[in-house]
Amino acid sequence: MASAPLSKGDVRRLLRARRRRLAAARDLTADARAIAEHLDSLPAGARPRSCPATVLSYESLPHEPPTAAINAALRARGDRVLVPITLPDMQLDWCDLDDPGRTPFGIDAPARADLVLAPGLAVDTAGTRLGQGGGCYDRVLPMLRTGTPVVVLLHPGEHTDEQLPSDEHDIPVPWVLTAQGCTPAHRVLGTTAPQG
Repeated sequence: MASAPLSKGDVRRLLRARRRRLAAARDLTADARAIAEHLDSLPAGARPRSCPATVLSYESLPHEPPTAAINAALRARGDRVLVPITLPDMQLDWCDLDDPGRTPFGIDAPARADLVLAPGLAVDTAGTRLGQGGGCYDRVLPMLRTGTPVVVLLHPGEHTDEQLPSDEHDIPVPWVLTAQGCTPAHRVLGTTAPQG
């Protein structure tokens, strides 16, 4: 008798445990530098729509791939970096990272984004992104203009050949960025895309 597939909640618990192990084994300071250095060599489809750009990013939590260096690199080249403010209903408002007062910019900011750096626990070879479960980015991704690059930041090893659970409303993501480089989210099972 085949076992029942794991629920999204069960998969998230497993991925969170794996992430804690991965983060503990990595030099996150070096990863932060490497992620930021890849900004200048993003593939054409993963680059911002304009320059200077409005970039939706986020401030990473301790086990997540670090974002401080890439956010600083974006700001240094003149891009506007917006980070989320999670509202009680799990919608995301946005504020300018350079604004010490964190003035809300509006929940419609994704409609004006030129690039999105999104969090996730894992992305599979079909581009399915599994997040933390609040549905925040399920609301953000449909608001983007057609063609806006979405790049999910992951640790090496979190872009997986294992099929992740998905729902009808889930929007596949096109790109994954790790300390090893930026690669298309979609790839042939059992192969590794070039990491440069």
